[in-house]
Parts: sequence; structure tokens; C-alpha cells
Amino acid sequence: MEDLLEKWKENAESDYSENRSFLHTLKNNPNVDALSKAAHQEVFAKADCLACANCCKTTPAIVERSDIKRIAKFLGIPPKVFSRKYLLEDFGGEMVVQRVPCTFLNEDNTCQIYEVRPKACREYPHTDQTHFHRRAKMNAKNTLVCPAAYAIVERLKAVTKY
Repeated sequence: MEDLLEKWKENAESDYSENRSFLHTLKNNPNVDALSKAAHQEVFAKADCLACANCCKTTPAIVERSDIKRIAKFLGIPPKVFSRKYLLEDFGGEMVVQRVPCTFLNEDNTCQIYEVRPKACREYPHTDQTHFHRRAKMNAKNTLVCPAAYAIVERLKAVTKY
């Protein structure tokens, strides 16, 4: 995991433009979903999110209505109280956790609400989902936040004709 973190720290910003351009080329690759899922599995077999938690430290999580109800129930508070206490509406109208680092992130990088965490957290960095090519901009931005997302894009570049 240390190698992954070091490579990411050293290269993510300088590789961003190249990665963004590369990800846009994948729209014409009929195998992109299978390739991205394979790369995701390979990287996450080695990645330890608890060694990093940069996503929780830098990016406010989107919280959907179904997340609000589930998390509020877990915390034993009404959904409206949860929303007022922990969320805010962003510029796009989405509800997000109001603090960065995340309010629910513990000092040891574990999550206080892990069992009921928002969908956006469960699916992050979204590299194993279908229609990978449709999220080129988001996937590129995630390489700046997540060492695993960066490693997945690097693997994709290695296995595709780029």
C-alpha cells in the first residue's frame, strides 16, 4: 500500500491532464467496463483505504434521501435533525456532509457510520460500475483524491491502446 500512496503522491497532479485525456478516449472502447472492473478488483485487492482515507478528509460526501433516513435511524435521531445537524445543500442542489474532513471520520480513519454510510461512500471511487466511460471527468478528478483510482487509471492505460 505504501508504494501505491507514494506513486500517487508523486504523480497524480502531474499526470492529471494525461489521465483526463486518456479517460475521454475510452468512450470508443467496447471493453471498458470489463477492463475497469478487472483493474478495480486488482487494485483493491492490495489497497487499504484505512491507510489513506483521503476521500473522507477532502471531499464532502453526497447524501441521498434514502441515506438520510437510514443514517438518522442508525444514529437514533429524526431525519430532519440529522439533516440540520450534519448536512448542507451544495451549489448543485445536492445534500452533502457539511464538514471536511467528514464528521463521521475517526482518528484511525474508520467511519462511525460505516454500516450505513451514504451510497456515494459505498461506491467510491465508482471504478467498478457500468458505463465507466460516461464518468471520464469524475474519474479523472478522483485520481487526484484517491490513490486507488489513480492506480486503476494507470492499469487501464497499460492494457489499452493509448
